[in-house]
Amino acid sequence: MTTLEPQDATEEQGPEGYAADRLRLLHEKERTGPERRTALARLTDDWLAGLFAAAAPPRGVALVAVGGYGRAELSPRSDLDLLLLHDGSAPKEAVAALADRIWYPVWDLGLALDHSVRTPAQARATAAEDLKVQLGLLDARPLAGDAALAAALRSTVLADWRNQAVRRLPELAELCRDRAERSGELRFLLEPDLKEARGGLRDAQALRAVAASWLADAPRDGLDTARRRLLDARDALHLATGRATDRLALQEQDAVAEELGLLDADTLLRGVYEAAGVVTYASDVTWREVGRVLKARSARPRLRSLLGGRAGPKAPAERTPLAEGVVEMDGEAVLALSAKPERDPALPLRAAAAAAQHGLPLSPHAVRRLAATAKPLPVPWPAEARENLVTLLGAGASAVPVWEALEAEGLVTRLLPDWERVRHRPQRNPVHTWTVDRHLVETAVRAASLTRRVGRPDLLLVAALLHDIGKGWPGDHSVAGETIARDLAARIGFDRTDTATVATVVRHHLLLVDTATRRDLDDPATVQAVAAAVGTVGTLELLHALTEADALATGPAAWSAWRASLVADLVKRVTGVLAGEPLPDPEAAAPSAEQERLAVEALRTGEPVLALHTRDEQPLDPDEPEPVGVELLIALPDQPGVLPAVAGVLALHRLTVRAADLRAVELPTELGSAPGSVLVLDWRVAAEYGSLPQGHRLRADLLRALDGSLDIAARLAEREAAYPRRRGVQAPPPRVTVAPADSRLATVLEVRAQDAPGLLHRIGRALEGAAVRVRSAHVSTLGANAVDTLYVTRPDGSLLPDEEAIDLARALEEALG
Repeated sequence: MTTLEPQDATEEQGPEGYAADRLRLLHEKERTGPERRTALARLTDDWLAGLFAAAAPPRGVALVAVGGYGRAELSPRSDLDLLLLHDGSAPKEAVAALADRIWYPVWDLGLALDHSVRTPAQARATAAEDLKVQLGLLDARPLAGDAALAAALRSTVLADWRNQAVRRLPELAELCRDRAERSGELRFLLEPDLKEARGGLRDAQALRAVAASWLADAPRDGLDTARRRLLDARDALHLATGRATDRLALQEQDAVAEELGLLDADTLLRGVYEAAGVVTYASDVTWREVGRVLKARSARPRLRSLLGGRAGPKAPAERTPLAEGVVEMDGEAVLALSAKPERDPALPLRAAAAAAQHGLPLSPHAVRRLAATAKPLPVPWPAEARENLVTLLGAGASAVPVWEALEAEGLVTRLLPDWERVRHRPQRNPVHTWTVDRHLVETAVRAASLTRRVGRPDLLLVAALLHDIGKGWPGDHSVAGETIARDLAARIGFDRTDTATVATVVRHHLLLVDTATRRDLDDPATVQAVAAAVGTVGTLELLHALTEADALATGPAAWSAWRASLVADLVKRVTGVLAGEPLPDPEAAAPSAEQERLAVEALRTGEPVLALHTRDEQPLDPDEPEPVGVELLIALPDQPGVLPAVAGVLALHRLTVRAADLRAVELPTELGSAPGSVLVLDWRVAAEYGSLPQGHRLRADLLRALDGSLDIAARLAEREAAYPRRRGVQAPPPRVTVAPADSRLATVLEVRAQDAPGLLHRIGRALEGAAVRVRSAHVSTLGANAVDTLYVTRPDGSLLPDEEAIDLARALEEALG
């Protein structure tokens, strides 16, 4: 029997000595990464072996490290995964006593321990029932005791794994899918779980298990480096937090970056995302190969039965032509035998376009060969290459895996050099679902479904791919993006006119949604400014489609039927201006029949009059219905405090305000009991959740708010106090600016603040105190951020002088702060 002994000592090392050595090792700056993990594992090995030897173990017993510890990959706060293996010959009491002599010192040091005591037969039986146990045993490593017993178990478990691979690999694939659904995709998360998220350490270990089955193997290029980078990040996270955590929380990222010697948290995330991307791509390729192998194996018995038990000669794989130099084989797009990448610079894009159009993955072997041998495209690109890029982008969702295959081998940055600056770049805004590079691809995917709405689908798709390309540069990304898009469009081979159009669309890709949600569309200056920026109906058409594609690719909070209707209304008005149609004068517009009816009733009764109208607003996604939009009309005799009172009542009833228009209606004597001025408020609101409140309840609370018997501020404060305080990133202070809107109707203030119930009520109170009149308010909320635009005038309806407007902005900022 071969017995393992401690490497550096034959006597038991006390827990104090091990703890001191461990602490000293973890704080050695010169030892990091794999070297530190290996040294920590070796130190722990010696300590545990000493504990084992000092306990006078019986024969036929071994101490075995499994899982991550078995791979000698100990992070500072890793669990110790240990198996006390015995052959069953020793008395149970002796084995139990031995276990106690090992487990308790580990617990006394506060180390996490995952332990078990089993015979080889029990270990195999447990592994057969529990996939996670079997995966851990694949990395079994003897520490002390009967080495032959431990080696025999590892060999047997590995043989079991290979014999059962046809059954167990689908189970492992399902485990990976379930984990991805729970934890998300690491490379797109602002606070990723380095272990559990898709593309994390668990997936890297799953690839090792697949390779051990001998059924398939993962692409090796870069995989070890990616895995090491994820382990290094986890080590730094453990050291920075002092906790056994795998979640890279926002508040920890700067400290982790510093621990790793990186510039900042964004550099850290980019490195982590890139590593996760390598693991994810390797996983996709590997599991596709596993599926193909398992499918072939399941077909073999049927073939034998058809041939009377004889397994005839293997038929050559069928090849179906897809494009010049590209064929389909075994469910993948591969290079034809006659393909010559070194003489065909358009082949990479032609192969990618053919694969995406047919909904096929691009073979990793083909991509690797293209990356190694393909001749660079001339600049500007020939027409065929440009058309293939457009075809690839126009394929929609099936373009994503093909694009990722090109990315994995560096072909995208070779085609579009500026892509490197946005590659894996995080977006520190919870509204965004994706990193910058993936958001650009997703926008092109969304734009592919909108190409029938535009006259130049090629320009739409390319502009979608490039619209945020400026985020890799300092300053306004739209301004930087215009220059980059102009260069890239020319590189791709567009003529001067088309290049200018792409550049204009990229420069103004936020214009429509920002204007529609934050400006008064009844103000002629608003519409004329957009028309001047856009220039032509064709460019406006492209911008409209890109606006929708961009918002849908951003995340669920960025687009709604309400936003779509506002943008469509703006586009309709701008189209009229570009066609030479005159804009109506908002000052000359008469109130609607219903507004006039409500105003007459309010003047007659001297009290508020309300009307609720449900808007016909269909959800964009049946699986994620949005609240039904409602138009709320309120008419009441003009008096101070109306805006904060109404806004406060709506907040108390959990109604989200989307827009508010306020206008004074002068009624002649014959329409009411007496002439007078009535304030008519046209609100667009939606219920946060549940059903809409009844009109009479809103009216009753509004009466109480106006006469002072309802303390709205106190009620809102009570509600806020009832919710538990949560730790999180401190929100930046509110900011109020005077917007250069060139409006002749009102001075425009823009309020940017943390969204909260009653925000518009607080704004209204501050404006009432400043003795200004609010003409209209336009509310835009993205995630936790609110951008409210207010059109204000003096009480006589005149614009505020510049100094007065700046003072008002400062006062409002102070009041909100």
